[in-house]
Amino acid sequence: MSDHDITTGHVGLNVTDLDRSVGFYRQALGVEVVGRSDADGRRYAFLGRGGTPMITLWQQSAAPFAADRAGLHHLAFQVADGTDLAEVEHRLRALGATIRDDSGVAGEPAAAGQLFCYDPDGIRLEFYAVERPPRPARAATDGPACGFF
Repeated sequence: MSDHDITTGHVGLNVTDLDRSVGFYRQALGVEVVGRSDADGRRYAFLGRGGTPMITLWQQSAAPFAADRAGLHHLAFQVADGTDLAEVEHRLRALGATIRDDSGVAGEPAAAGQLFCYDPDGIRLEFYAVERPPRPARAATDGPACGFF
C-alpha cells in the first residue's frame, strides 16, 4: 500500500436532532440526502453529492458537543476561493450561525480566507478558501488561530 491509497472518506457526527442538523448541513454545504433511516432508535442520514456521502449524521446524543472531552476538535471544509467563501458565509448567516474569524485579520471573515462557526449541536466548523487573499501579520502570536476555543 502506498501513501496515496488512503484518503478521508466521510465524517460521522452524533447529533441531538437529526432533522435540524440535516437542514443545517444541507443549506450550509449545498449537499443532498443520499441515504436516510427514520427507524425508531436508529435515525441517521448520509449527506453528500452525486450519491457519495461526505457527512453522516447519527441521532444518538442527548446533549450538545463538549469541547472539553477528547475527540473531534473541528471539521474543516475547503472551498475554491474568496467568492465561494463569501457565499458560504452568507448561507451560514441566513441560518443564524454566529461567524467567528480566528485568523487575526480584522474585517469580514470571508475577506480573511477562513471563518469558523458552530453547527446546531456546538460542533466547531471551519470553512477556508484554497486561494486566499494576502494576509497581514497575525494579531496574536500564541499558536495556530484555530487551535483553541
